[in-house]
Amino acid sequence: MALAMTYTSTQKFLHWTLFALVVLLYALTYGDAFYPRGDPAVAFFWRLHISFGLLLAALVFWRVVLRGLRGAPGLPSEMPAVEQAAAKIGHFILYALLIAIPVLGILLTWFRGDTLSFFGLLTIPAPFAPDRVTSRTIRELHSLCANGILIMAGLHAMAALYHHFIRRDTVLTRMLPRNR
Repeated sequence: MALAMTYTSTQKFLHWTLFALVVLLYALTYGDAFYPRGDPAVAFFWRLHISFGLLLAALVFWRVVLRGLRGAPGLPSEMPAVEQAAAKIGHFILYALLIAIPVLGILLTWFRGDTLSFFGLLTIPAPFAPDRVTSRTIRELHSLCANGILIMAGLHAMAALYHHFIRRDTVLTRMLPRNR
């Protein structure tokens, strides 16, 4: 597979949309903190979290397919080998977390015995019986991965800013909208 010279507008759209969804999903996780247990608003926040999580899963799938078909622009040739390796490892971890988080979220929903619903339009009942021990373990993994993606996204952003302001290369600008 040949590397692309630039990201397509679709790849850029997916990048920034996934970023916004990750932030929104994290916020929705804590949206119920303002309501007492059992309040209908709590269930509303979790239904939104699940629906947006399913949207995230679909967009991640689309992004991974596009990455496989289109590739990514090569890294600057003057970039040291250790930085190139770190960039590749960092991207791999980001993609792994973007895949793992929704998969774990789906499993968590089902092991809690809940129906998986996409904004009430598509509903998939749990294919197995509720299991509190398994759901607790999955919830911990889901939370760990969610915290991991925030850390990795922060490092990713810091690296992009480093390239833009210190190295003064095109690593950041090639992912910005309207930049060719």
